[in-house]
Amino acid sequence: MKLMRKEDIPAYVEAIAATGCDITAIGDEFYVIGDADLPKPRCFDVQPELAEISEKFGECDHLRREIIAYLHLIGRSYVPDDAHLGGTNPYTTH
Repeated sequence: MKLMRKEDIPAYVEAIAATGCDITAIGDEFYVIGDADLPKPRCFDVQPELAEISEKFGECDHLRREIIAYLHLIGRSYVPDDAHLGGTNPYTTH
């Protein structure tokens, strides 16, 4: 299978966002593609588009942290509060 290249991350994120799906980093460990947030039937109709994007850019698991860092850089991120992090939030200063 084709592997995504690091330099393709901005184009990958742009392609996902262009489908109407919100691609968001969750903290420093995860990112999500919000296809389920789209209204029906669009949430189903977008699946072939997402599959084409995956095929075009290739497997991206090996770049997960780099994708997350890029999403933070461009403001597409959600920082969980203390309750979601078991009482410790590395993103706040005390």
